[in-house]
Amino acid sequence: MATLLRKIGLIRLHDRDTEDPKHHQGSLKGTKGNQKNNKNCQTANDTNILSTPEIKARKLDQHAKDKEKPGKDAKEKQQQQQHTGGGGHKSTVASSVPPLAPHRHHCTQVRTRRLMKELQEIRRLGDNFITVELVEDNLFDWNIKLHQVDKDSALWQDMKETSTEFILLNVTFPDNFPFSPPFMRVLTPRLENGYVLDGGAICMELLTPRGWSSAYTVEAVMRQFAASLVKGQGRICRKAGKSKKAFSRKEAEATFKSLVKTHEKYGWVSPPVSDG
Repeated sequence: MATLLRKIGLIRLHDRDTEDPKHHQGSLKGTKGNQKNNKNCQTANDTNILSTPEIKARKLDQHAKDKEKPGKDAKEKQQQQQHTGGGGHKSTVASSVPPLAPHRHHCTQVRTRRLMKELQEIRRLGDNFITVELVEDNLFDWNIKLHQVDKDSALWQDMKETSTEFILLNVTFPDNFPFSPPFMRVLTPRLENGYVLDGGAICMELLTPRGWSSAYTVEAVMRQFAASLVKGQGRICRKAGKSKKAFSRKEAEATFKSLVKTHEKYGWVSPPVSDG
């Protein structure tokens, strides 16, 4: 019996051995290798496909679209709410407000044409009453030199004695000029009286919205200023220390604002009625 069992065992062992384990393992390895190779090939193929410029571009484009989509959806939703009344009263009010850009553009054109015309007319003057220089080539910012005042005045005598060839003023024109007055102030020399106040501000009613007319030209304003200097007994300041102190635009603007408020309350008398 034992001999029989051993024979049977030997037979079974022999059958297992005849299956050629190397061949079996090789076939398994081959199968796994094929699977691995197939997998690698698929990955390689995928990589090759994805790396082509067309697919790259398509994927990038799709990615950009997906990124933009929420923003577009939100914008479309907002527009839809406005059209359907989702914005309520606000959308109605916004649609009823006229645009400001065309009006501003028109004002700029009017101001430019007017100042170009006035600049040409001033340069045609042959009496050398005033000369104009643009500040940094800005048509809306002028430095004006007043070369002449009444030759019988004390101010004219001061100009001769101090070798002052002109009185320098700065004139800036607002956006709605000529329908609003320019802002004018004295730069040099430092003057006393003559309706010239702190900072070089000038006390003249025609330089205020109340006294201004769009018919006034720059030349006419300068002639009125020259007359008011003499009527107000303006003089060149010669006091030590004070004569060299420069006028300030900020101070001039504050002074002018204050004097306008005062005169609107108590009335304008400049020059004095007694002076004609």
